[in-house]
Amino acid sequence: MTGPMIRVLLVDDHPVVRRGMRALLEELPELEPVGEAADGAAALRFLAEAAQAGADRVDVVLMDLQMGAGMHGVEATRRITALPDPPSVLILTTYSTDGDILAAVEAGATGYLLKDAPPEELAAAIRAASRGETVLAPPVAARLLGRVRSGGPTLSPRETEILELVAEGLANRQISRRLFISEATVKTHLVHVYDKLGVDSRTAAIAAAHQGGLLRRSR
Repeated sequence: MTGPMIRVLLVDDHPVVRRGMRALLEELPELEPVGEAADGAAALRFLAEAAQAGADRVDVVLMDLQMGAGMHGVEATRRITALPDPPSVLILTTYSTDGDILAAVEAGATGYLLKDAPPEELAAAIRAASRGETVLAPPVAARLLGRVRSGGPTLSPRETEILELVAEGLANRQISRRLFISEATVKTHLVHVYDKLGVDSRTAAIAAAHQGGLLRRSR
């Protein structure tokens, strides 16, 4: 005999990924995908409209981290967990840098899984998240524990994103156009990055971030 259905909202900017996740969840017992959103803002709208309509609450939000120009997963997680009677937010992403992990946990995420997790692990994580239990993929838990023990610096998702573009050779003006932010905002983020890493140049920041495992992309 199965228990009550666990209602899941899928948040990812790739339609193919959402369709695949929906098909997978529909095959798993007790899990019901009830909606999809292409970014964090759309997820918040879905939850608000569902609450206004008196629909059954969403139990778990499966949240990607980086979603193009839309609201990224960390900010969406922060806003969702601040709602009255919020659903649990389970991060499901390809990213496992220290900065991403810590930012998501600090924003209130209940768990953090990688997209290559097997279906049975994902199903168990969703069920645990619906009960409010913390779920961390083993490699994520190891990285998080190592970062906490080392006390090393962490970068926010936006700071990481900007530094990765710097590592690709983009100038501040190019970065501002790529991310739809002002050039002054780019400079402000870089000042914060330099301060956190204890450096005073773009080259030194890139080297320090690579050494600390803070960047996703290779040079």
